[in-house]
Amino acid sequence: METIQIKYFTDRIDRLAYIDGKSDWIDLRAAADVTLKAGEFQLIPLGVAMKLPEGYEAHVVPRSSTFKNFGIIQTNHFGIIDESYCGDGDQWYFPALAVRDTQIHVNDRICQFRIMKHQPRLCFEETAYLDGEDRGGFGSTGVR
Repeated sequence: METIQIKYFTDRIDRLAYIDGKSDWIDLRAAADVTLKAGEFQLIPLGVAMKLPEGYEAHVVPRSSTFKNFGIIQTNHFGIIDESYCGDGDQWYFPALAVRDTQIHVNDRICQFRIMKHQPRLCFEETAYLDGEDRGGFGSTGVR
C-alpha cells in the first residue's frame, strides 16, 4: 500500500476517504462557496495538495452527477496532476465553466480522482498491416 502525504487548506471540507469495495475513485470537494453565471469560468479550489509517489499521477474528472447538480463542466475534461506538483502551496483546483447560473457550496462533491502509475515507455513500430480483427466502423458499435 502506498502512502500519500496530503495537506488540507481548510477545515471546512470532509477529509479524503478511500471507500473499499465501492469505488477506487476518491471524491474531491469544493473548498469555497462559488456563484457562477452561465458562461462564466472559475478555478474552484479543492482544498488539498498532495505529494504523490515518484512515477505516479492523479487523474481528476467530474463526478457523474456534477453536470446535473451544478451545471458545470470541467474545461480540460480530464485533469492530470503529476508528482512534480507537490509544493506546500500547490493546491488542486477544478477548472469549471458554468452552462447555467449555479451555486456551489463548501464541501459539495464536484469531482473525483484516482492515482495511476505513469504510462511505460513505448516504442512504435510501423507496419503495412495490423493482424487484429477489422471491425469496420467506429467505436464499439462498428457503425459508421
